[in-house]
Amino acid sequence: NSEDVRCKCICPPYKDHSGRIYNKNVSQKDCDCLHVVEPMPVPGPDVEAYCLRCECKYEERSSVTIKVNDVILLA
Repeated sequence: NSEDVRCKCICPPYKDHSGRIYNKNVSQKDCDCLHVVEPMPVPGPDVEAYCLRCECKYEERSSVTIKVNDVILLA
């Protein structure tokens, strides 16, 4: 399920741009700043420096397991 995977990039403040969290459904191999941060908040020459500051993590979850646990807890 595409809703069960995401790449989350946490980018701290950079120059006059405030920090921001970006989420996008991409494959694990594409989980990096260049594929997730859209629109890129900095101009071309600053992209590499901006992306080096971002921390990107690939996350998976099972929504079926979460739903089953909710039903068991509510029963």
